[in-house]
Amino acid sequence: MPTFTQIGTAQVVGSGGAASIDFTSIPATYTDLCVLYSLRGNTLEGVYVQFNSSTSNFSGRYIFTDSSSVSSASLARYIGSINSSASTFTNGSLYIANYAGTDNKSFSVDEVYDQNATAGYLNLISGVWSSSSAITSIKLEASAGLTQHSTAYLYGISNA
Repeated sequence: MPTFTQIGTAQVVGSGGAASIDFTSIPATYTDLCVLYSLRGNTLEGVYVQFNSSTSNFSGRYIFTDSSSVSSASLARYIGSINSSASTFTNGSLYIANYAGTDNKSFSVDEVYDQNATAGYLNLISGVWSSSSAITSIKLEASAGLTQHSTAYLYGISNA
């Protein structure tokens, strides 16, 4: 049975907002990583990930539904959309398998958000970071920034 251990301090965006949420100095002592997040921004836009400050060697596919249609596409570093509606947040999980190994790093995202009862959205994403380096830092970013009360938690996962 896998064990989840919170290894990163909770990141909470303050009143001035922030460009990103960062986890650094990630130890290589776990099997996998999981970031649980609740994000909101100034505009409805994409949220992107960086591993070890890298923005290259990412590939991925996503499936998106807005409760009336389904679409899919390829986007590098994309982990979902940030909600801009007042009082609602995008909630999701980023799961990274074998993050400390020497093979490429696969990751998956499941994410939901609601536009104040006018529409509901779901993103399912699979991606790969083609690198043999262990992941030691993770950054979640949105170009227009994250607003107050956006949060993220980092968990290390061990096989019991």
